[in-house]
Amino acid sequence: MTAASIVLGLAVTSVAGWSADPAPVDPHTRVGLRGELVHYPYWDVPGAEDKAWIEAGTLPGAGTSYEEMSRTALWDLKNLSENLATDAGFPPAGPAENWGYFWPRDGAFLAVALARTGHADLSVELMTRTSELYLDPMYGFDARYLLSGGRIYLDPRRAQVDGCGWVLWAIHETTQVASVPSVVDDLRDRCTDQLLRATGGGSHLPAPGQDYWEQTTYDHLLGASAPVAAGLRFAAADYRTLGDDQRADQVQQAAAGVRSEIGEFFGPDYLRAGTHGGLDAATAMLMPPFDPDPLPGVHEAWLGYQQEAARAGGGLAPGSQWKNDGISWTPEVALVAYAAAASGQDELAHHWLDWLDQHRAPWGSLPEKVDSQGRPGGPAPLGWTSALVILTLDALA
Repeated sequence: MTAASIVLGLAVTSVAGWSADPAPVDPHTRVGLRGELVHYPYWDVPGAEDKAWIEAGTLPGAGTSYEEMSRTALWDLKNLSENLATDAGFPPAGPAENWGYFWPRDGAFLAVALARTGHADLSVELMTRTSELYLDPMYGFDARYLLSGGRIYLDPRRAQVDGCGWVLWAIHETTQVASVPSVVDDLRDRCTDQLLRATGGGSHLPAPGQDYWEQTTYDHLLGASAPVAAGLRFAAADYRTLGDDQRADQVQQAAAGVRSEIGEFFGPDYLRAGTHGGLDAATAMLMPPFDPDPLPGVHEAWLGYQQEAARAGGGLAPGSQWKNDGISWTPEVALVAYAAAASGQDELAHHWLDWLDQHRAPWGSLPEKVDSQGRPGGPAPLGWTSALVILTLDALA
């Protein structure tokens, strides 16, 4: 039985293509009410400048059935990144009021997607601006910031330790294709120091706290710990490249220590909170490209998540114990697809890419979620999903 055969079949819907004369869009889909699609109408038709920007770089998936989805996703990332080009601040997570904030986690994936597609200037600029954000001494980045870079005081989404892990990965990927200013090197140092402090130099897991579910908890969560191990690993590689072998050894040892602690606490089943919480999409964070040699049991847990979190609309909930509302979430689907592509499981990656392609908004953007009837909802595009689709197609190439 192939890996792809473990998941449910797809509910097919039609999506308008990207053309010079796109199909008309029902204006009601643009109303920002709960449960409806939210979009910036002026994004409907790409101009000559947009097309030239895409053609100046590389388009993952070009020449395949995913080319149109890839082109639209990359164009959406350009639109979300408009603030970077105009010195107006940070990219929002999506085109809606409640998504009009900057999440370092989402920003890291956006930066890597831009770096991989020949737009390293924007990736460098995003990392440069990220260096200006406040870092909590224990947890690192706040969950989200105002688009100006200001803090959100009394935000129920508290500081989240995974932020520095994802940012260290983004810095590593950006430096593979471009030189970075000293402030980005300083950001690497500060994030590395923060993760070393949070894990006692790799001797224990970071303190309990929120992960990408952004729910208050007193548990150690896989979605918070896995990016810490990955970030330290990528930082160690950077220090090795920079010729700082002593620092590289220290950070590499810490990365190995946290990874070992993850195996001890979460293995062999890799449930969300170790002994409970069910399986969730964070299992993908222990897969390639974030961990090139997954711990024993991780691959099985990752496949198990795809079975247990399957939804009627054909996608995935964030976890098997997520509320039973029938909604599929596209970032989790795309994260699974990326892990599949990065680990050489092309059939499974294509399965999830097909589902994403078939559940785009009428104007072609990738939405945040899909209901049990296969109807897209939420902001469209969602930057995190768009970036992950680009990265998945790049990994397949």
